[in-house]
Amino acid sequence: MKHAMSPEDRRFQEDFEAHRIAPATFDHRAHVRLAYTYLVDHDVETATARMRDALHAFLRHHGIDVSKYHETMTRAWILAVRHFMEICPPASSADAFIDSDRRMLDGKIMLTHYSAELLFSDEARGRFVEPDLDRIPRYQS
Repeated sequence: MKHAMSPEDRRFQEDFEAHRIAPATFDHRAHVRLAYTYLVDHDVETATARMRDALHAFLRHHGIDVSKYHETMTRAWILAVRHFMEICPPASSADAFIDSDRRMLDGKIMLTHYSAELLFSDEARGRFVEPDLDRIPRYQS
């Protein structure tokens, strides 16, 4: 069995893309869940593009300044979720997947790969920059 989405995951993805998810409820776990849903069906490049587009549309729809979007954080988390998909047992839902390794809920885990100076720089916000501390593993899709 490979990783899969539950009907609730599919509905969550559809609701997010249709702007039926409130900004107040779109927390770190929801970001990881959305990344997982894109990676179940797509390679890293496509999942990143879908996530980027969905997040930009979400911000615009809710009147949130698009400067809040962070390209490096988005792509790095896609890569991290893909890494966890490789090392965790196959899951039948995003919840089962996330619950299989709680490190995914550590919003500061990127600071083990990036210095704060680099990660929170304008350059990293605007374009993807590679980690300066520890590489994020990459896998063939």
